[in-house]
Amino acid sequence: MKTIGRLTGKMEKEIEVEAKQSISKIIAGNQNGKKKLTELAKNENYFVRKNVGKIMAYTDSKIIREIAEEFLNSDIYAIRATAVYYFYYLYEKEPEKLFPILSDKYDTVRWEVEDIVNKLWETNPEFMKKSMRSWTKSDNPEKRAFSFHGMESLASEDPQYVMELINELIDDESIIVQKKITHILTQVARYRPADVYPHLKEWLKTANEKKIKTIWVSMKKLATLLNHQGRKANSREFVHLTKETIYDWKNDNNPNVAKIGEKLFHIISRRIRYK
Repeated sequence: MKTIGRLTGKMEKEIEVEAKQSISKIIAGNQNGKKKLTELAKNENYFVRKNVGKIMAYTDSKIIREIAEEFLNSDIYAIRATAVYYFYYLYEKEPEKLFPILSDKYDTVRWEVEDIVNKLWETNPEFMKKSMRSWTKSDNPEKRAFSFHGMESLASEDPQYVMELINELIDDESIIVQKKITHILTQVARYRPADVYPHLKEWLKTANEKKIKTIWVSMKKLATLLNHQGRKANSREFVHLTKETIYDWKNDNNPNVAKIGEKLFHIISRRIRYK
């Protein structure tokens, strides 16, 4: 079995047969079955682990559930990953039971958790809006940053939610979090500038140096998009409101707002002059 890359139909069938045979032996009390299942779960190939987890989940057996719980705490990454997919397929229609497992195992099975979170945003967006907010309180800055994972899909649908979430972390001390915020701000502003720029202006009025830098980096990216080679992809609303916002900020009474506005004005003026 290849260690990386997608599997052929024949390979998937082989895995299915081996996994089901192992499970049948386990249920029958044959210890060799568990050994074989563990070997399958330990595979380096992501697609193998995912398939094994799915087959385990579709087996209605208490003993397989116990093995999956044991796998979840294994010292071996691949085995933990297989277990995470087991619980994903087991609770596919019960995200409230799945999410605590994802939250608990994020640090130790990160790639698989991120993959499953993406899927949950597609299938259970309202549930995810409530649940991902809990990650903003994590002691782990990478996990706090990941609380924004999937926000791009909400850029045009629910910008207010995204801005509320950003507001909770806009003062975060972590560079990782601040970089994620600038990325999300630029994504949302491109689709819904009218919902973003007023928030940024209010934040700037009382911003510390770190917050000013985060907003500056975001607005600089947005300003450079106005005359970018891909400018035809920008909506008229985005172009109009971005220019209008820059002119407004440049003449604002607040020094933080005016300073950023002046720097942005020089960017768009220079590009227009040399276009």
